[in-house]
Amino acid sequence: MGGMSVLTRDEAQTRARLLSVRHYAIDLDLTRGEEVFGSTTVVRFTVAEEGADTFVELRPVVLREAVLDGRGLAVPEGVPEGRLALRGLAAGEHELRVVADMPYSRVGEGMHRFSDPVDGRTYLYTQCCMDDAPLVFACFDQPDLKAVFEVAVTAPEGWTVLGNGTAARTADPGAGAPAGTEPGPGTGPGAGAERWVCAATPPISTYLVAVAAGPYHSVRTEHAGLPFGLHVRRSLAEYLDRDAEELFDLTRRCFDRYHEIFDEPYPFDSYDQAFVPEFNSGAMENPGLVTFRDEFVYRSAVTDTERQTRGMVIAHEMAHMWFGDLVTLRWWDDIWLNESFAEYMGYQTLAESTRFGDTWTDFAVARKGWGYDADQRGSTHAVAPDADAVPDTDAARLNFDGISYAKGAGALRQLVAWLGEKAFLAGINEHFARHRFGNATLADFIDSLARASVDRDVHAWAERWLRTTGVDTLVPVVAEESGRWSLGVRHVGGRPHRLAVGLYDQAPADGRRLVLRERLESDVPAGADAADGCGVGAGVGGGAAGGVVPLHVADGPRPDLVLLNDGDLTYAKVRLDAVSWATVRESLSGLPDALSRAVVWNAARDMVRDAELAPGEYLETVRRHLPSESDDAVVQGVLAFARTQVADRCLAGAERTAALDVLTETCRELLAGSVDGSAPGVRLTAVRVFVDSATSPEELLAWRAAGAVPGGPVLDPELLWRVLHRLSVLGAVGEAEIAAALAADPSATGQEGAARCRAALPEAAAKAAAWEALFGESDTLSNYLFTAVARGFWQPEQRELLAGYAARYFDAAVEVAARRGPAIGEAAGRWAFPVSLADEEVLRRGVECLESGRPTAALRRQLADQLDDVRRALVVRARA
Repeated sequence: MGGMSVLTRDEAQTRARLLSVRHYAIDLDLTRGEEVFGSTTVVRFTVAEEGADTFVELRPVVLREAVLDGRGLAVPEGVPEGRLALRGLAAGEHELRVVADMPYSRVGEGMHRFSDPVDGRTYLYTQCCMDDAPLVFACFDQPDLKAVFEVAVTAPEGWTVLGNGTAARTADPGAGAPAGTEPGPGTGPGAGAERWVCAATPPISTYLVAVAAGPYHSVRTEHAGLPFGLHVRRSLAEYLDRDAEELFDLTRRCFDRYHEIFDEPYPFDSYDQAFVPEFNSGAMENPGLVTFRDEFVYRSAVTDTERQTRGMVIAHEMAHMWFGDLVTLRWWDDIWLNESFAEYMGYQTLAESTRFGDTWTDFAVARKGWGYDADQRGSTHAVAPDADAVPDTDAARLNFDGISYAKGAGALRQLVAWLGEKAFLAGINEHFARHRFGNATLADFIDSLARASVDRDVHAWAERWLRTTGVDTLVPVVAEESGRWSLGVRHVGGRPHRLAVGLYDQAPADGRRLVLRERLESDVPAGADAADGCGVGAGVGGGAAGGVVPLHVADGPRPDLVLLNDGDLTYAKVRLDAVSWATVRESLSGLPDALSRAVVWNAARDMVRDAELAPGEYLETVRRHLPSESDDAVVQGVLAFARTQVADRCLAGAERTAALDVLTETCRELLAGSVDGSAPGVRLTAVRVFVDSATSPEELLAWRAAGAVPGGPVLDPELLWRVLHRLSVLGAVGEAEIAAALAADPSATGQEGAARCRAALPEAAAKAAAWEALFGESDTLSNYLFTAVARGFWQPEQRELLAGYAARYFDAAVEVAARRGPAIGEAAGRWAFPVSLADEEVLRRGVECLESGRPTAALRRQLADQLDDVRRALVVRARA
């Protein structure tokens, strides 16, 4: 197979100037065995200049034939750099036919092949984003060379085939190939094959082409005159059937809401949602065929917050049918035009049209932290970076991150608060009308918004918000004098903010309860200086930068709590003055609104990360107030930060053990308060974190023996594997128990659970075997099994046993990323990094590795982010 090409922006601009691509006819043969599939592509395109040189991308195992305008081309062995040169092209129309054997993937790139361990059935699906389409078919692979696609698939008998257009089985297995795509040498279909033909698409980008094939279980319906479908592998059929009506209801409601607010109707001929195995992302917005990770088809009990998250992803991907699929970015510097909008619309549409009316609470307490953290690392970038900052596809791949999703959505929420929803939607609809089935840039979108809101300087807003990096900090300044009090804001940062300020008093009869005195709405102008937002303590406490902006003066005593950004309408770190923090310590759980509580918890979270609040004081606040919390999104978000960040990164040794004990006692109280069944989500969250935090095995062993937690829930597969993993870490079980659990649950999730447990055992032989599986040259682990082993390997309880591996990690990660590509490179940096051993020595070795220039782009970004987090954690530890 040829090496992976990296397309530069300059090359893309040149090719877009030379070419107009009209049509692809693609014929895929999926009956060729377990290693390769046949791919025949006919692409029709027009050249603007006489004698032009260009290239088509293709990464085959074998290139069998390439014919340009009826003339055979020399077939290069291996297709160097994944490019087939086309030289000296005449101006005018051309037809290129390419026949190749293409590789199946086990890491979620190109055409992924999965064999279900439950029943041995095989499932395939494509992931072409962002530059993996050449692993499936020959193409001019850039987003602004859109074309009509006609796809035909030869598949084993009894399979279902899905595509961007509605797929139909033909009567004659040899019929129905798109014109010009008759099978080439060595690509004839196998016995027992069936032929499927997908309807032609409107013009779409190569990265959005999708096929799924296999013996999928399907549930179908119709809505608004269009076929809707849900699809999953057969071993998960009963779980899809159980949730199908909920999934269809969410889909219909979101579909109808988008048709209320968008003038442009849904632009494709069907809407299939396929839940596929070993998927690297949460989902992918392929037009007419959205692919989701099949963990969204729940085998075990989940919280309502998790169902809400699934609903948000459904709404997010549907928004992409307009943001990204109908109107597509021209180059990858405008990823935000896809992701930020889909993220914002996903949360907003779910809140407006479904039973999940509190989605913004989950965004505030969980999702938004992803953006804040990313924005304070050295790898931060603007929501809409300059094109020069995204010179090639390697650089672009790294921007699918917390900035493009969470920060971008937070910025858009602020834009709607500042601009007004009516003007915002008018601008969106003008954008769709002007660029339907075409490509657009940031400038195009801002122009559309500006025309819809003549009284607002949208261009200036965009420059401040979308072209800058870092997190602004807003600090309340409260003064009392002569029976009056005043409120000002010290603003460190370069962005204007439209925000609400909540003024709360403790109830006279019950100091634990807070009562809203007043909610102010105000515009806070940009600070005098922009904070860099990248170092520990950056922009904290107001500093010398930024003056105080007066907001409010009133008679009487000051409020007990002044809460900036109440309602979470802007993207900024907020601080609490001393009186407000004292009130929070006593009365946080008494705030009447869950979103307000989320804002306070976020403020405390940021103070811990910025070494302004001791981890112990944060945990004391958790211990005091979380047992009274009724909103599962808040419980889930706070416990996740406390467990994975405070305990595992900010503390070590005996202090970490004490923190885990605080968390188990907090969870025990949450369980005691939910025995009446009134808060099943809170109860399930508490059980999970109790299991993950247990420092001794006795209680977990008793639960496992009983098959249930006292008072519920029962230990379903997810909880059984979670308990077994923690017992493995603690050395309370061994290989015999893991093998027995796998025999009882031989599913793909069971395989992953067993791999994670085996890697977690505190035994030298288990660690050696796990290390060899991760980094040895056999490279047999799929993307999901690699992640499972990596997540089991490093355990803070096993520091001495693991000490020798930390020194080996960086070289091993560099080598496996180079061999196995971006998906494994990202996993090696994200999940296999020695977080539990993070100290000055790990930091030193990591810096040396980065400075060597050896890591691939995907690994380099992950390592840089991990090392930034290590630096921050070491500062927090030193100041604790």
